[in-house]
Amino acid sequence: MSEQTAALSYPKYYLRFAVGMVFFLPGLIFASWASRIATIQQNLNLSDAALGAILFSIPVGLMASLPLAGWMISHIGSRKLAIIGIITYGIALIGLGYAPNVTALIACMVFYGFASNTVNIAVNTQAVATEKIYGKPIMASFHGLWSLAGFAGAGIGTYMIGKGIIPLHHFTYVVLAVILGIMICQRYLFNDSSSGDTGPAFALPDRPLIKLGIIAFCSLICEGAMFDWSVIYFKKVIHAEAGWMAAGYTSFMCTMALGRFVADWFAERFGLKQTLQLSGLLTASGLMVAVIFPHLYTAMVGFLLVGFGVSSVVPMVYSVAGRSKTMSPGLALAAVSTIGFVGFLVGPPVIGFVAGAFSLRVSFVLIAVMGLCVTTLSSKLKL
Repeated sequence: MSEQTAALSYPKYYLRFAVGMVFFLPGLIFASWASRIATIQQNLNLSDAALGAILFSIPVGLMASLPLAGWMISHIGSRKLAIIGIITYGIALIGLGYAPNVTALIACMVFYGFASNTVNIAVNTQAVATEKIYGKPIMASFHGLWSLAGFAGAGIGTYMIGKGIIPLHHFTYVVLAVILGIMICQRYLFNDSSSGDTGPAFALPDRPLIKLGIIAFCSLICEGAMFDWSVIYFKKVIHAEAGWMAAGYTSFMCTMALGRFVADWFAERFGLKQTLQLSGLLTASGLMVAVIFPHLYTAMVGFLLVGFGVSSVVPMVYSVAGRSKTMSPGLALAAVSTIGFVGFLVGPPVIGFVAGAFSLRVSFVLIAVMGLCVTTLSSKLKL
């Protein structure tokens, strides 16, 4: 029995349930916001260009949180930070629903981005501790719960829109449910507040962590492209009918969620390195299928492969980073997520620039190269 397991005063599956909850609840918050963006845009009379510019407020808040999240984990622990962060994240969501003008909306978005990444680092630190207790890969399944929450939040949002419920009331109902969930699970989260980790708030990552960050960077470029460009690809390249324009995005989301529930089993059986190598190959292959055979069903198959490909990369990278021997789990995750998230931010605009200079199909070839980079870099990891 490990020292961490001995420190638990309850069965370890209680801990796994609690950590699963703190992944599911932020996913519900994120999906609730995403489902009502169009409503808020209409309420504030925002053009597409204005909305696009305003949405950059979220990554501004997110990037601002990175050094502070490491400091907070070092001083109060990931358990307290996850609880405080999720409640704060919920409050920010209500603020987005209430915002009466653009200035207030931007302020709430910065706050929302700050809280979202604080939660991200805290809950992944909890997942790393849980994985150590179980002694086998389980990180991807937690990320799978976040994906499932996305489907649930989208469904709830569709219902709220259909019933004519305004975003403020919709978000308030969601946050009340989130607070109830936190009250149920908080006592079973791993208590690391007395770990004595009072290291620096920020430290430069070593070479292994930088490699992990670059792998996350390449994969998140692909993931961001799927979120922002899949519908456009099906519209402009596949020439799909209106009812099928979201088919690629839906295919991608389904296999990304499913892949996260099988990735742990695969990683335990074949190894983390092999899992990352295969993930990169699936991503590149799927994108090239969609590029070479730009037809509805072949492109859907390609996007299915991309979903499987990107599903496990970030969870596996976080799992490895959390076992760093040179930095605490919280600081290591903050460092890796900083590098990785740059890819998520710069990927979609770069795709737009390449598409403007050449074509959208050429830009998707560029994304496929990023998938191959995941495979190549993963081959050089010492795991």
